Amino acid sequence: MEVLEGAFSPPPDPPEGLGRQAAQLWRDIVDEQDLRTDELRILEDACREVDLIERMHLELQNAPLVVKGSMGQDVANPLVQELRQHRGLVARLLASLKLRDDEDEERDARARQNQARRAAVTRWHGA
Repeated sequence: MEVLEGAFSPPPDPPEGLGRQAAQLWRDIVDEQDLRTDELRILEDACREVDLIERMHLELQNAPLVVKGSMGQDVANPLVQELRQHRGLVARLLASLKLRDDEDEERDARARQNQARRAAVTRWHGA
């Protein structure tokens, strides 16, 4: 069977074992973006991080925010720092995908068109 150029292929299903929120993130992105294989791997890593964040968040709901440190002092629950680090990692992974935003693309196209128009007017009429 010959594959037609430009033929529609359905977006890939979420990887096995993703939780509800991670699977929804996967679907939201792959439904709107055409991702390469390496980008799909980054997206999977981000989704797995989302799952880990959800698990830590649930654990933190049943734990105190302040715990005793090694010397008996009050310290922030280590899960708070872990959550912050994992949320930052998700943000970096998703940013590395450089996801297309149709509104941004339209705005950039209009800006380029306006700049080209001004340059043409300057060429024809002088500064």
